[in-house]
Amino acid sequence: MTAIDQRLLVAAQAGDLAAAEAALADGANVEARDPHGRTPLLIAALADHVPVAELLVKAGADPDAQDEREDSPWLVTGVTGSVAMMRALLAAGPDFGLTNRFGGVSLIPAAERGHVAYVRAVLDETDIDVDHVNRLGWTALLEAVILGDGGRAHTEVVRLLLAAGADAQLPDADGMTALQHAERRGFDTLADLLRGATTSLDPENGGAA
Repeated sequence: MTAIDQRLLVAAQAGDLAAAEAALADGANVEARDPHGRTPLLIAALADHVPVAELLVKAGADPDAQDEREDSPWLVTGVTGSVAMMRALLAAGPDFGLTNRFGGVSLIPAAERGHVAYVRAVLDETDIDVDHVNRLGWTALLEAVILGDGGRAHTEVVRLLLAAGADAQLPDADGMTALQHAERRGFDTLADLLRGATTSLDPENGGAA
């Protein structure tokens, strides 16, 4: 790594837009890597430094460049829940199907963490697969129930996922549905939501086939 590249990485970490601009002007590699394989854009995304990320995107930074943990700038927006960063990276044309080390797309960690605004935005503004299944056998809907707390945020996430067409009947690797998990955990409000979605899809109850 050159000293100029190091300057860009440090600027991305600090959110120092002027320093990042100067480093790029001096010839810094926009895809430089730190010892953990993180690019300046990934570092900026992790720290939610949106102006620096916008600069790097304009300079051609790859939103899908993954580090040693298989994180990418786009994927970590689902972890941080930053809608502003998500939108900054949309301009770079990220791969919505790219997966993290758990085999999940960005929607799944966002659902797990109850990032309501992010879930709403990514469902409205991209064609991300609402029913993507990760290596654990979980969709975003399943993860919101299994790893969520059943509170207001996770309830709203479940509403959003169902409204976007998430399959409430899709089971996990052990054959349990989101409804069964909600019932087992005592999440009555979530269970009612999921029960309603399941019933609406049951032809025997007058729902869609």
